[in-house]
Amino acid sequence: MLPTASPKAPPTAEGLPPERPRSSRRRRSVPGGAVDTGQLIAALPEAVRKLHPRALVRNPVLFVVAVGSLLTTLSALVHPSVFTWLISGWLWLTVLFANLAEAVAEGRGRAHAASLRRSRTGLTARRLRHWTYGIDPIRAESETVSAAELRLFDFVVVEAGGVVPADGEVVDGIAAVDESAVTGESAPVIREAGGDRSGVTGGTAVLSDRIVVRITARPGHSFLDRMIALVEGARRQKTPNEVALNILLAALTIGFVLIVVTLQPMAAHAGAAQSTTVLVALMVTLIPTTIGALLSAIGIAGMDRLLQRNVIALSGRAVEAAGDVNTLLLDKTGTITHGNRRAVGFVPLPGVPAAKLADAAQLSSLADETPEGRSVVELAEKEFGLRPPSPQELANPHFTAFSARTRMSGINLCWNNGTACAIRKGAAAEVITWVRQRGGSAPDQARAWSDGIAASGGTPLLVAVHDENGPRVLGIVHLKDVVKDGIRERFGQLRRMGIRTVMVTGDNALTARAIATEAGLDDFLAEAGPEDKLALIKREQEGGRLVAMTGDGTNDAPALAQADVGVAMNTGTSAAKEAGNMVDLDSDPTKLIDIVEIGKQLLITRGALTTFSITNDVAKYFAIIPAMFTGTYPQLGALNIMGLRSPTSAITSAIIFNALIIIALIPLALRGVRWTPASADGLLRRNLALYGLGGLILPFLGIKLIDLVVSTVPGLG
Repeated sequence: MLPTASPKAPPTAEGLPPERPRSSRRRRSVPGGAVDTGQLIAALPEAVRKLHPRALVRNPVLFVVAVGSLLTTLSALVHPSVFTWLISGWLWLTVLFANLAEAVAEGRGRAHAASLRRSRTGLTARRLRHWTYGIDPIRAESETVSAAELRLFDFVVVEAGGVVPADGEVVDGIAAVDESAVTGESAPVIREAGGDRSGVTGGTAVLSDRIVVRITARPGHSFLDRMIALVEGARRQKTPNEVALNILLAALTIGFVLIVVTLQPMAAHAGAAQSTTVLVALMVTLIPTTIGALLSAIGIAGMDRLLQRNVIALSGRAVEAAGDVNTLLLDKTGTITHGNRRAVGFVPLPGVPAAKLADAAQLSSLADETPEGRSVVELAEKEFGLRPPSPQELANPHFTAFSARTRMSGINLCWNNGTACAIRKGAAAEVITWVRQRGGSAPDQARAWSDGIAASGGTPLLVAVHDENGPRVLGIVHLKDVVKDGIRERFGQLRRMGIRTVMVTGDNALTARAIATEAGLDDFLAEAGPEDKLALIKREQEGGRLVAMTGDGTNDAPALAQADVGVAMNTGTSAAKEAGNMVDLDSDPTKLIDIVEIGKQLLITRGALTTFSITNDVAKYFAIIPAMFTGTYPQLGALNIMGLRSPTSAITSAIIFNALIIIALIPLALRGVRWTPASADGLLRRNLALYGLGGLILPFLGIKLIDLVVSTVPGLG
């Protein structure tokens, strides 16, 4: 006889709030790619400071434009005219606008860094003296010190309401921790001694209970200090791709400077000598000023977009490498599947009603605090409306909690009429043994159906009862790793991008194959240890491929260090965070897919704006070349296809457009070009069709419109 279930919420860890799913948490509001007037005004002082020669010399294109601006200014002082002063002014604005793009990008990082600094201001700590494991921290000798006085391997105790003074690992206790000061997440997370969720960050607040933390960072070298330095942009190093593009831009700049310098003697010989102002204007339109001005902002914005996803890139190289990743290694649990196995169905043996099996399974799971046990209770309520009873509603219940030793959980009941009932749920072998010890036997279907569930990648749990009808097996609870919604489609997108996805798991090959097939993965590595992960990464890299992976444990550190993109979870150990080149503050393993997309967006943005910059120059040549030489060679007037009013208005319009287009493209550089999965050929065609053709047509229209206005100014018409 089984009692009717009644309402009662499934048990949770006492005193600790449940951790909500990431998708339901309130996120910090982070500015996107749009740039408002306030941001531009706030960045102006920094843009002016960047006019210093030491700052300009780092960008060859801008340095040449600044030198040209100085020459035109001197020319305007010697031979003043509306034309020379106007060209000089707009050339200086070109340099200023270019600096403004970088200043706006860096300003966002500094604003975020300021909020991080506030999270650690004035922290103190209660340092334990002569403390060892097992001693009650309340009774241990302690002293109050500032956070700056803490040293490596010091032990500090943090109680509810206190703030973690520095980076460390929980070595004693368990507590709910508010990490919103660092991650922006409002929901608390659980940190406990042992395992891979022991890492805590300085500046986070303890909400409940008490923990002892072992300090793992020297003063000034904490994870928070590194984050602040990185997001400020002051120490951002250029990536190899960015360095190569800078070299190309420098080579083009030097080449066009030589062309312009040699052009004057040739023009003088032909009787078409030009003023310094005109020659500088020609040079500025020839060299790739647009991409030269925006290149640094694009790189900073790439790291900023990661920061908006709560990912700290410890290396600019890693952001770029993410865009070129060929192989993606993903952990199964928490990345491809939900964090724990869940009950997905009840399989009753012949002659057993499904509702009776569900009722017995729910009762035997009331003392099972594991996520799997709670999922059995929830499934019985969902499918059969069985509400779990309270202990007061049961007949003298005696609960048997789940343990790794017995691999079973259950309940014993004794009714007033003397009828006893015992129910057990657990691993097939243990439940069958339990039934046999009481004189019963398990039918062949129980074994066969259990083996079938295991072969499909699931986990069978047998449910048995011993009542007045004797001991017997009622049926099976089918547990399985539930693949996350939409994950198959995302892997399909990665496959279309040419990225190979590999699941790495400690499960057996049967389970791994079933999950990999359901999730649409390209391959899997089963029963994988630290050495296996490291060997797999090395094999992939030997084939010339770039590899990305996630990890949170000390055993993941070697593989994280070897991977081209190693994303460590913020909840993980210090060893993992030190080994990786990115840290995910949300500790969401699926973020790796977003990181790859952001890396590709960075590369595509750089390529799109480079294409736009090169084709953008074509229209400016058609504006300036005819203006320079039509006086001597009237035949060149045929090149004036825009019908510009005069040589001076044509040159002025081209220079003004050259400056304004930088400001217009700042939002695109910071937001990034929208990325969609496509082949390399498809991306190239889209770049040429949209940014190549756009960069060709837009200047023709823009220069013509500016010319209509400029030509009305006396001395320029």
